[in-house]
Amino acid sequence: MKQTFRRRDLLRAGLALGAATALPQARACEYFAAHLRITHPWTRATASGARSAVLCMKFDEVTGADRLIAVETPVAAGAEMGGLLRGPKVDFPIPAGQESLLSEAGTFVRLVGLAVPLEVARSYPLTLVFERSGVIEASLNVDYTRFL
Repeated sequence: MKQTFRRRDLLRAGLALGAATALPQARACEYFAAHLRITHPWTRATASGARSAVLCMKFDEVTGADRLIAVETPVAAGAEMGGLLRGPKVDFPIPAGQESLLSEAGTFVRLVGLAVPLEVARSYPLTLVFERSGVIEASLNVDYTRFL
């Protein structure tokens, strides 16, 4: 049995292989703003009756300095800074050329006035507002419960 390949099919296969190996792959938990990439906005699951949750994420590929100035989600009444840069409103500087983290071990955003318990493996709408890059719509992923 003789197998024949059409020129067009070979060209398509070559282009698909080249694109798969040469182009960076975007992941479901990555979001892009004008000057930076936001990776994996997440929080831990909360107990019933919890009033706050810690929001973490990474900012990298920063080509121009920016500032996170607001965080909104329908599952919380508001947000504030916690950790090293504690304050009543969101104000997180993101310097150019550096990776910045919002993490439980350092500076983080605290979601306050939770409307519902945050459940493992759920995701909720999340709006991030930047001083220069504007509004980015993302998803807030809920990871495992913190055990103390």
